[in-house]
Amino acid sequence: MDKMLYIAMSGAKQNMRSLAINANNLANAKTTGFKADLAQARSMQAFGEGLPTRVFSMTEKASQNFDSGGLLTTGRDLDIAIQGHGMIAVQARDGGEAYTRDGHLTMTDEGFLQTPNGDLVLGDAGPVSLPLPVNNIQITKDGTIMVQPAGAPSNIQEEVGKIKLVNPETRTLVRGNDGLFRGGNGNNEDADVSIVVQSGMLESSNVNPVSEMTEMISIQRQFEMQLKLMKTAEEIDSASASLLRAF
Repeated sequence: MDKMLYIAMSGAKQNMRSLAINANNLANAKTTGFKADLAQARSMQAFGEGLPTRVFSMTEKASQNFDSGGLLTTGRDLDIAIQGHGMIAVQARDGGEAYTRDGHLTMTDEGFLQTPNGDLVLGDAGPVSLPLPVNNIQITKDGTIMVQPAGAPSNIQEEVGKIKLVNPETRTLVRGNDGLFRGGNGNNEDADVSIVVQSGMLESSNVNPVSEMTEMISIQRQFEMQLKLMKTAEEIDSASASLLRAF
């Protein structure tokens, strides 16, 4: 009975992990630039005393789905969306360089560009800073930031910075607890001039709520099956104990 109970127990535990990944995807179905987590299960050998005869399943968050989400028109000057592959380089709270697809940018009181989470947007030489007061901001397709100088006519534009756009190898990226991506080797990515951004637009999450809900139902049914198996193992064990007492 211990084998049946062990299989059911490990299966239920991994179902709970799958459900957590699935729930996180659903919670971020409306998060700008969010990339859905991908879960996978594989068999793992259990080592201990005696022969290694036990194998258990393990669910892990293998990577993310880096497909592009839909583009939403906002008409806002500081909203940008990346076309195709690529990411925006930002300075994370720990001071290191990280990457995001969330282009809903705002400006601090000191004139620095930042993401909704407060991470400073990086340029060629550190965080991007705009001169204050600033008027008529325009972000071109290559990430160059143009503004109207103080006192100048509206048709006069001056370059004040350029957003660092990178195109890292997605299979090496790791998403941290802050939602930002970092290179697995710890090195900063070089700017890629081939990346194109669209101003006045935002990229929506690539989570498919219908698929995630269907997957959630499937996981819950698997969990219920594991619990029933554990109950069956208990009933068989009780019947065996009663039979032994009879003799």
